[in-house]
Amino acid sequence: MSQQSDLELVKDFQAGKVEAFNELVRRYQQKVYWIARRMVTDHDEADDVTQEVFIKVYKKIKDFRSDSSFYTWIYRITTNTAINVLRQRKIVNLVHLDEAFPSLSSMSDVSLDPGEKLEMKENQSLLDQAISKLPAKQKRVFVLRYFEEMPYEDISKILKITIGGLKANYFHALKNIQKYVKGNN
Repeated sequence: MSQQSDLELVKDFQAGKVEAFNELVRRYQQKVYWIARRMVTDHDEADDVTQEVFIKVYKKIKDFRSDSSFYTWIYRITTNTAINVLRQRKIVNLVHLDEAFPSLSSMSDVSLDPGEKLEMKENQSLLDQAISKLPAKQKRVFVLRYFEEMPYEDISKILKITIGGLKANYFHALKNIQKYVKGNN
């Protein structure tokens, strides 16, 4: 069954073959988890988002019309679910910056002296704060473009925003991060 396309699996599940849904879960569970994890930053919350996403997919898959790819559809469900979690807890930390900026994750490098480690930790905190200050639309575009490395065309389908609007949001997100960092150094 794993040789089938996503669309074939969707059609099989719509026809009553439960194992087709199980295969879709196997294919996308890790991707959904990491999308959620980058947005909500907490492992347990990311697990909860992942579970909620697949419950929603299970309930709504009968309405899937293949106007977009299955991945684009599940990606949209994931980002919307994660955003709802962020709204509920009113915390806007979207990413761990050690994932975003590999140089920051080298803080555990034993060759660094304590002063360098402290400076890196302070920089990480500053960047984290800068990202948390972004408006919601800019954060969504920034995460999808920077961390997921999605093409603007796919982001446009997911967020239902024009490509020009996406580019503007991404540009403004970068400028806002830069401005925040410069203002707090």
